[in-house]
Amino acid sequence: MPVELVEQKPEAALPVYLVAKDALEAAALPPPAVAWARANGFSGEAGRTLVLPGEGGSLAGALFGTGDGESVLALGALARSLPEGNWRFASAPVQPDLAALALALGGYVFTRYGKKPGKALRFALPEGADATHVRRVADSVFLTRDLVNTPTSDLGPLELEEAARKLAVAHGADISVIHGDDLLAHNFPMIHAVGRASTGAPRLIDMSWGPGDAPKVTLVGKGVCFDTGGLDIKPSSGMLLMKKDMGGAANVLGLASMIMAAKLNVRLRVLIPAVENSIAGNAFRPGDVLRSRKGITVEIGNTDAEGRLVLADALALADEEQPALLIDMATLTGAARVALGPDLPPFYTADETLAADLAAASLAVEDPLWRMPLWRPYDAKLSSKIADINNVTTDGFAGSITAALFLKRFVEKAHSWAHLDIFAWNPADRPYGLTGGEAQGIRALERVIAGRFG
Repeated sequence: MPVELVEQKPEAALPVYLVAKDALEAAALPPPAVAWARANGFSGEAGRTLVLPGEGGSLAGALFGTGDGESVLALGALARSLPEGNWRFASAPVQPDLAALALALGGYVFTRYGKKPGKALRFALPEGADATHVRRVADSVFLTRDLVNTPTSDLGPLELEEAARKLAVAHGADISVIHGDDLLAHNFPMIHAVGRASTGAPRLIDMSWGPGDAPKVTLVGKGVCFDTGGLDIKPSSGMLLMKKDMGGAANVLGLASMIMAAKLNVRLRVLIPAVENSIAGNAFRPGDVLRSRKGITVEIGNTDAEGRLVLADALALADEEQPALLIDMATLTGAARVALGPDLPPFYTADETLAADLAAASLAVEDPLWRMPLWRPYDAKLSSKIADINNVTTDGFAGSITAALFLKRFVEKAHSWAHLDIFAWNPADRPYGLTGGEAQGIRALERVIAGRFG
C-alpha cells in the first residue's frame, strides 16, 4: 500500500489537526499553530495543508482544512501534500474507516511504466478504524485501477483472463473459460460476433466461489479490452481512452476481491465476456441480425454499441440459475456521462428495496451513485422491422436508459437485478485518486451485499 497504515502509532508521529472553515479557535490548536495559521492566511479552506514549523528547522505537525466537512475522502489529499515521515491524526475523525481509506486511496500511483512511487508516509490508523476492512477495500480498488490503467497492448482478452485466474487462485475460487469458436458451440453467439475480428480470441470468463447452498450473488462485467467502434469506427479522439472499456470487468473483479476476502456467506459467480471490438474482414456489420443466447434476435443498428451485446449473452447465462442478486457493471454509454458527468454513475433497478439500499450505501461510503428510471415507454425505441430488437435507437435520445432497457430483456428469473453504467475513470486529479482508472460503485455494492448476506 503506497501509504503505510499502521495500527501502532509510529514513534514521534507528527499530529495532523483537522480544521473546519473559519474555525481555528474551535480546533483545539496549540497557540503557536493558531498564530502560524493566521500569518499564512489559513482559515480551514477545504483541501489546504499547512505544515507547522518546529524548533531548529524541524516540523511540529500540520493543519488540514476540511471546509464545510462534506467529504471525508478529501483527506486523501494528505497522502500527497504531507512531507515524508510518520503522522497521526491529532484527534479521531468522525468516520475513522473512511478517513483511513482516504489516505490509502490518495497515495495510489500506477508505476508499471516507470512512474515514480509517491512519498513514503507512515500514518497511524485513526482510533476506531477497522484495519482489515480498510486494507481489503483499498487493495480491491487498487486492483481495479491497475487493470483499467493498463493499455490494451498488455491487457487484451487473454491478459484479462490471466488477471481473473490470478484472483481465483488467491481466494481458492473455481474458474473456467470458453474461448474462440467454442463460444458458438456453447451458445454465446453475440460474444463471439463482437470479438471474432480481433487477433485476441473472444472468451467468456466464469469464476465461482463460496458454499453451494449459500445465496447466489452474480456479477457480470463488460470486458471490452479495446473498442474501435467496429465498422462504425470511432474518430481517433474517441479511441484515446478505449483501453478503459473493460472498466466494468475491472470493477466486478475488484468487488469480487472484496467479497471473497471478507468471506461473505454467498455463492459468488463472476462472468466476464472479454473481447476486443476490432475491424477485419470478418467483423460484424451494421444491418446484421444476431441471434442471442436467449433466442432474442438483435438487428445491429450500430457496431459501436457492442458492449450491450456481449453483456446480453452473459446476463442470459447468469439469469438461468435464478440468482438472489444479479449485478452488471459496464462503461456502456456516453449518454450517462452527458446526463450525470464522470463522477456520478447512474444505476437502474426495478427493485425498490435494492434501490434504497444502494442510494443509502453510496452516501455512507462516499461512493456516488444516482438512480435512473427503467422508463418503459422508451422500450419501443429499440424496435426493429426485421428482428426482435435493435441494439440502438434511431433518435439518439435517452441513450443510457434505452441501453438499460435493452439489457433488461435478458433478465427474467433473477430475484433482484441492477445495472450500473460507470465511467471507470478520473478525468482530473481528485484528493482520493489521480487522473486515471477508477473504481466506481463497488464500495457501495460491497456494503449492500455485506448487509444482506454477510
